[in-house]
Amino acid sequence: MLDPDSSTPLRNDRLFALPSMTALRASLDDEFARYQQHSQGQGWRLFDRDRLLARETRFVLAGIVNRLDRGFVAADGCGEIRLIYRPIDEAAGGRRLPMTLNIVLRARGADAGIDCREVARRWLAASEWPDSGADLARRLVAADGPLAMLGPPAIDRLEINLQIASTPSAGGDFRADYLMQVFRFDAASQCYQAAPMENQIDRDRLLADRDLGARFKRWLLQPETVAAFDRGTLIVPEAYLARRAIAATPAAFTQSEQRPASGLAGPATPDPLVGDQDIVAALQRAAAGGIALQNIRSPAGFERRLNDITCSGCHQTQAIGGFHFPGVDWAAQPAKPSAAPGSPHFVGDQVRRRDIAIAQRDGRAPDYSRGFTDRPQLRGAAALNGTEALDGWGAPCGRAAADGAVDASFRDWHCAEGLTCQPARQAASFPIGMCFVGNR
Repeated sequence: MLDPDSSTPLRNDRLFALPSMTALRASLDDEFARYQQHSQGQGWRLFDRDRLLARETRFVLAGIVNRLDRGFVAADGCGEIRLIYRPIDEAAGGRRLPMTLNIVLRARGADAGIDCREVARRWLAASEWPDSGADLARRLVAADGPLAMLGPPAIDRLEINLQIASTPSAGGDFRADYLMQVFRFDAASQCYQAAPMENQIDRDRLLADRDLGARFKRWLLQPETVAAFDRGTLIVPEAYLARRAIAATPAAFTQSEQRPASGLAGPATPDPLVGDQDIVAALQRAAAGGIALQNIRSPAGFERRLNDITCSGCHQTQAIGGFHFPGVDWAAQPAKPSAAPGSPHFVGDQVRRRDIAIAQRDGRAPDYSRGFTDRPQLRGAAALNGTEALDGWGAPCGRAAADGAVDASFRDWHCAEGLTCQPARQAASFPIGMCFVGNR
């Protein structure tokens, strides 16, 4: 995909030496230098860049993820397909490095003769195939398969998520920091250059530049913006976005329960950009304009969504080792247990994604709305009933305050029978807990 002239898969020494990848590699080098200069993590284990760039390391395809539900973002309305790669170190027996490189493709590719209905039909048909392994691969890329039209011209961007550093796992609390970046192909330089990350709000710049922050606030609190914000379909203008993010896992290690957007809304700082009164007034204006809000019914819900739409906020939600789709570790030793291939968030969202694909196939207008990242959309509750993705062990839930009231944005987040909603982190006043057995 990244070197169409090559007749063999690229190992990483050749991959990162491609002219198109020089700016990407330089950006990673700069980020590692920046992290080492400013990190307070003495004695931390840093990501092994030498192994990443070595000839013995190569990227393997961990999964192909159909994101037709991203039709509201894609220019042609057909959504995206993501090829998710994980690097393995063959010199270390096939050990996986804690990183993903996603090649994000336009679902329709460059074939103007195929419409969104046909794209959706092919993917839904493929979901019913009994094939696996090499047989499945051949059918996917066959002339009538869903990958047939997805060559290099279909690439929209590259996404990188790597565990830049972690604490030793033996003893004490474990913490890992993840570097996240997006790269788009620049025709002038013929390189993949760092680009604004979708909805990754540049908190520090907005707080430092009061004029820019004021413009963002005015835009964010408009009724039409609040409506898209509530539905989960908001696209933040690039003027307010960052080109990099460091996300901590678990999120409790960040400055507050509300990072990465901490300080933009709510009481997270003494002088937030958007205060509770601003939010209440914006929600009232939206309601007066006839907008029926599905998810955001309080300042806490507003702030939750402000984190929820960002790359780093989603990363910190119910992930497996910092990833929502790590894929099955097929290179691991047979006796070694492998993590689940997808996170609870990934699994819980499949019902919504399939509904959207069916609507596209049938020529109906899809409902692209979604709930909060860590709680599946209620319209899929019947299919998810009794599963951990909805209200089982470890599911997020609305916690009652001292007066017994549950925040309006989370009052429908219940626990299954036999489980109770308990504090998940240090902040006992935080309105979201997790479903656990008994009390603690």
